[in-house]
Amino acid sequence: MVFGKSEEKQEMIYLDNAATTKMSEEVFTAMKPFFCEQYANPSAIYSFAGGSAKAVDEARKKTAALIGARLEEIYFTAGGSESDNWAIRAVAELYNTKGKHIITSTIEHHAVLHTCQYLEKHGFEVTYVNVDAHGKIKLDELESAIRPDTILITIMAANNEIGTVQPLQEIGAIAKKNKILFHTDAVQAYGHIPLNVEEMGIDLLSASGHKFHGPKGIGFLYIRRGVRIGSLIHGGAQERSRRAGTLNTPGIVGIGVAADLASKSLDERMKKEIELRDYLINRVLKEVPYCRLNGHPIDRLPNNANFCFEFIEGESLLILLDQQGICASSGSACTSGSLDPSHVLLAIGLPHEIAHGSLRLTLSEETTKEEIDFTVEEIKKIVERLRAMSPLYEDSRKGFV
Repeated sequence: MVFGKSEEKQEMIYLDNAATTKMSEEVFTAMKPFFCEQYANPSAIYSFAGGSAKAVDEARKKTAALIGARLEEIYFTAGGSESDNWAIRAVAELYNTKGKHIITSTIEHHAVLHTCQYLEKHGFEVTYVNVDAHGKIKLDELESAIRPDTILITIMAANNEIGTVQPLQEIGAIAKKNKILFHTDAVQAYGHIPLNVEEMGIDLLSASGHKFHGPKGIGFLYIRRGVRIGSLIHGGAQERSRRAGTLNTPGIVGIGVAADLASKSLDERMKKEIELRDYLINRVLKEVPYCRLNGHPIDRLPNNANFCFEFIEGESLLILLDQQGICASSGSACTSGSLDPSHVLLAIGLPHEIAHGSLRLTLSEETTKEEIDFTVEEIKKIVERLRAMSPLYEDSRKGFV
């Protein structure tokens, strides 16, 4: 197989699976009948709708099983950002008589951060707990931030940029001890690492289908039975009157199949991805000078490798990688186009000039060692080329920096 756009036969290398994954053929095949054949509204009472309703129930069961939840605790949404917004704003709305204080972290996805900032403009107080140099939440700081009027702790399961996995069980125990609701944005973690809402004390959990080979435009919010939470959309009885609107049956079927496939392959897939991820990390750190790994060296997503290269701009690196047929990113896809350095990298203590030189490579079970080898060789050449144009790099070599 030949890689690179400069070759006669071009093969793309896709290493941006944290942004989105390719929908699996099994998922696509399962969804197809619900567009043109079994197209009935699952909320209708006639027998033709029975197939759609049954398919929705089956998908609800499969998505719930992957996190040890009950099927009636799964509420389908349009994706992770919607689920995050719903969880946080609904808790704020219903529990504001108890208090108006929310705790989150400095490295959350913007779907959480911007929702918290919105609430701050409407009378709520938010504490942004710091993380250590690897992106791990500081549990002592989290616990000390709790106040009598704290109503919600919202901490992501795993970071979308640097891949660090948070100690959810410990966070859940702290929340439970203090009788505070615990929400986790599990968009990057669901289907990639083991999660269990009972063992981890999670009350609300957000997920999105396109992050684990399901369709785009579909996600869910897990709401623990007994947790009081308001409706997201009014106007119908769908999703037990909490999210009105005709159900996206094909998307729901798709996320259910994707969850089932993820569950069946989880252990084997994690083992393969970790082995390939560590091979990638070790090669880059060994063969590219002035380079560092971002995120926890062990407690990280199986498919995530995030680096910073000194004396270069990450955007230039991405453009030149793309010219060689390699799809990568410098961080969250939701902030692409921004000239500001990643808030996550700044939160773990990196200075602006180093944070600007970041590269995120996220693998899938389809990624091969040959693709990794080609990518590493291209990174080495591109970084050397970019540094040759950097006066700061020349000064560092002469001992002036």
